Amino acid sequence: MNTYHPIDLETWKRADHYRHFLGYQLPEYRITVPIDITHFRKYVKSRGWSFTLAMNYAVARCANQIEEFRCRIVDGQPVIFDRIDTVFTYLNKETDLFRTIVAPLTGSMQEYVTTAGEIAASGNGYFDTEVPADVFMLTAMPWFTFTQCTHADEGGERNGMPLFEWGRYELRDGREMMPFTVHVHHSFVDAVHIGKLVAALQEYLNNL
Repeated sequence: MNTYHPIDLETWKRADHYRHFLGYQLPEYRITVPIDITHFRKYVKSRGWSFTLAMNYAVARCANQIEEFRCRIVDGQPVIFDRIDTVFTYLNKETDLFRTIVAPLTGSMQEYVTTAGEIAASGNGYFDTEVPADVFMLTAMPWFTFTQCTHADEGGERNGMPLFEWGRYELRDGREMMPFTVHVHHSFVDAVHIGKLVAALQEYLNNL
């Protein structure tokens, strides 16, 4: 597990918000926005990389830059991690069943795509790997586009993990637009932070 630091509720600026939403029956919420992947898709395709793995890296890299996305609940207490890695779904095309794959967020996109691809190809079980607290959960649904998305929710401390989902892109005025959903715990993340993430992600995808 990556290094984390306890959050002091006596001095933390979000202490009131944390306590307020922690008591909610459903403290999570989700927002779906369109992301322009026109340049990014060409960039990835020209290098022969997996779009899904490259997108995993892009999302995790940008989310790591915003500290609210690195907050979690560990042993009943709020903490902030120095770095967050990834867990993603990987489809077995022979069975149409997905597996969950945990992969570290390595230094470059190319390194991540290579490492995550090797990890995904090396296992056989579907839920063999225990999902740690210090991950972003990522899943691609390239079979359809959508305007909103919900997700299975097991409750408890794991709800503090942000979940990112995206679907099939569609052409709009000559641009390739892809639905992108951010699922977060309101004790840690507000809409303003999602806005910062979306802006950072779009800028990153545009300028590779």
